Amino acid sequence: MKQTPTKLPISLALLTCVVCALGFGLIALWVSDHQVRYFDQKIITDIQQLESPAMTRLMKSFTMIGSGIPVVIIILIAMFVLHRVLGHRRELLFLAIAVLGSALLNTVLKWIFQRARPEINRIIEANGYSFPSGHSMTAFSMYAALTFLVWKHVPFRSGRILLIVLSSLLIIAIGTSRIYLGVHYPSDVVGGYFMSGCWMAACIWFYQRYEERINVASSRRR
Repeated sequence: MKQTPTKLPISLALLTCVVCALGFGLIALWVSDHQVRYFDQKIITDIQQLESPAMTRLMKSFTMIGSGIPVVIIILIAMFVLHRVLGHRRELLFLAIAVLGSALLNTVLKWIFQRARPEINRIIEANGYSFPSGHSMTAFSMYAALTFLVWKHVPFRSGRILLIVLSSLLIIAIGTSRIYLGVHYPSDVVGGYFMSGCWMAACIWFYQRYEERINVASSRRR
């Protein structure tokens, strides 16, 4: 029996969800057993040795667009474009659930693990627990969701590749900025990426299943 074109992405979404969940579980286990200290210290040393006034300004800029008002502005602009320019509505709900759900999940996980933030060479102040990184989760979920929604509107392969590269660079830069600024361990950032990867894969899976059902129902009514 011939599969529909949506079967493969749905299968990949489920596989990605499982792999990311396992990755997060492994990182969480290492954090809980304090087996990740060498990894954290090595990455922190490598990143913070790049410290300079110009680099600090750059990293503060990246960390700024990873949460708070800039994130709200980006989401509102994206929603306006999706609704008024592209005429989409279901995509608005997908974007809202992806980003807000990621933030809520991060809050719950921070409360569960209650890991203290690093104290060495902190350039900016940050409150709350450390694991997993909220900036990393928010950045991953927001830019991954936007890439997923914009993907089908980019007609050229080169444009799609550029979209993925730019989104990936932003996600990595925001996570790196949190390590550079001394408010997160590298394992916080990696754990945040894994959990957001799991969350986004689950969101995409449910969204595509819903779209598939809508399309089937529409074809039956014709």
